[in-house]
Amino acid sequence: MNCHSQIAQLQAAVASSIIGQNKVVERLIIGLLAGGNLLIEGLPGLAKTRAIKSLANHLDSQFSRIQFTPDLLPSDITGSEIYFQTNTGGEFKFDKGPLFANIVLADEINRAPAKVQSALLEAMEEKQITVSGKTHKMPPLFMVLATQNPVEQEGTYPLPEAQMDRFLMHVIINYPAIEHEVAIIELVRKEEQHALITSNNSLNEVTKKISQDAIFSAREEIANILVINEMTHYMADLVDATRYPNKYDDTLASWIDIGASPRASIALDKCARTHAWLNQRDHVLPEDIRAIAHDVLRHRITLSYQAQGMAISSDDVIDKIISLVALP
Repeated sequence: MNCHSQIAQLQAAVASSIIGQNKVVERLIIGLLAGGNLLIEGLPGLAKTRAIKSLANHLDSQFSRIQFTPDLLPSDITGSEIYFQTNTGGEFKFDKGPLFANIVLADEINRAPAKVQSALLEAMEEKQITVSGKTHKMPPLFMVLATQNPVEQEGTYPLPEAQMDRFLMHVIINYPAIEHEVAIIELVRKEEQHALITSNNSLNEVTKKISQDAIFSAREEIANILVINEMTHYMADLVDATRYPNKYDDTLASWIDIGASPRASIALDKCARTHAWLNQRDHVLPEDIRAIAHDVLRHRITLSYQAQGMAISSDDVIDKIISLVALP
């Protein structure tokens, strides 16, 4: 079985337990293959944590969940130096924290104070952490999937723009359709019945997991996806429109205070190539770029007070940009 078939199998397995959220599942796979970190936002109960756990459960990986709270300390997630007494004397050894895993779920990340967020930031960006002057590398397969909900802002610490920019994509989870809601009820009911049966059976089923080698092989193929100059310029034009909107439209200019950084262009390129690969193409098309533009750009645009007062969202701004920037 080639790596594309294995990734398709992984995506299908995750989608089977997260009904009605195929787009979210696809974004999880894109983030995994592009080697980026994701911020997943949605109201409580919309399967944010379940989706991430399902991904880790079907992948041969070490999973770690960190529940962020206001009293959390940086050492609670990174680990710390601990003094051990031995036969030859005492010595300090580094005791790794929950951050040292392949897939890290940072649950309700906006509930942690700034020091904890900065510790996570180093791991996300540098793939390493520094404790007591010593650098510790993260595993080769390392991905932070952070969740937050848009309600209950009391007692939270909003993520700074600099840290938001470190996320490859900002994925939004919405309410499922009615037919999907019915399917969710039936799925959970079957899972409860299955759990009761297997709890009385010593031969529990073992989930077949996709190996990490498939992920690394897929990344090698994605790196070789063709991106012609016209597609590269189109991605640059989309980002440029967030910085200098007055060149395109006066209304658009009144909606944007701060545009996207070069990280947005890099993320567009990575995600567009991954999207093309998932659709079994060896080259990037404009639809690949447009398909992931909202997830890549929505957290990198700072809206003006006028736009906020008119209830204009980042997605509305991106829609306007896509309509104004000419196709190659």
